[in-house]
Amino acid sequence: MRRGELGNETAVVDFIILGFKSIPEVQFLLFLMFLVTYITTVSGNLLIMVLVVIDHYLHSPMFFFLGNLSFLETCYTSTILPRMLASLLTSKYVISLNGCFLQYFFFTGLAGAECCLLSAMSYDRYVAICKPLHYTTIMNSRCCLQLAGVSWVNGFLASAIVTSLMPQLTFCGPNEIDHFFCDFMPVVKLSCSDTHRIELATFILASLLTLPPFLLTLISYVCISYTVLRIPSSTGRQKAFSTCSSHLTVVTLFYGTLIVVYLVPKTNTLGDLHKVFSVCYTVLTPLVNPLIYSLRNNSVKKALR
Repeated sequence: MRRGELGNETAVVDFIILGFKSIPEVQFLLFLMFLVTYITTVSGNLLIMVLVVIDHYLHSPMFFFLGNLSFLETCYTSTILPRMLASLLTSKYVISLNGCFLQYFFFTGLAGAECCLLSAMSYDRYVAICKPLHYTTIMNSRCCLQLAGVSWVNGFLASAIVTSLMPQLTFCGPNEIDHFFCDFMPVVKLSCSDTHRIELATFILASLLTLPPFLLTLISYVCISYTVLRIPSSTGRQKAFSTCSSHLTVVTLFYGTLIVVYLVPKTNTLGDLHKVFSVCYTVLTPLVNPLIYSLRNNSVKKALR
């Protein structure tokens, strides 16, 4: 392990990502499982992006945001899975400090952008159902580009601020990250310097980046539900709900796993399950999103045919 001198302390310049090292007997099985998952995730999301671009029936605000989400999910899973696959195959778990910080930057930026993007998609559904006569006027090309652009900028701006503070921390051992990627708390708790400043900054930015989009999404669906329930015919209500059922499923899955991973207290009972919940959040969610949209959206199924 490479180390450098820092005053009277020995500064760690490499981390060891333990991942699933504690269960060596299933390493190859995990490699095959994650490899299939990665290939399926990338293929599914790329297929949706291609359909959104080439099929003129899908040239609408809803599918513009879906194309952005699929591109985001492709980048998101590519931030974590390729390195995990390499570690499982070669049994090499070492990552440099800069490599760790870079992975955290992209992971956090993409996760933050997804929060904002899902909120933009819920606003699109709100306008479509609650203000149908003004939909084309409100959700014009300029508005869609601005909502998507703000989502990406907000996510990576917050991530850049937090990541810029991480090199100021001193790591002097131990250097083993008990996770399968460079997440915030597993890395910061290894620091031997004061971490209150970066923890406070991260808490504030995470709250600003996740709470307002979540509340906007929640308010949108409250308004949508109120409008739909006022529709006299059951057929009309079913048709209205079907236009946002896929997005609602994705939002529930995303925020559900997010809450379990980051808000549920890390007790001894849940400690061993934390990695499993993290796999759901980082690996399975990007996998099921294209499946949900392709199986539950008639326009996507028509484009596929």
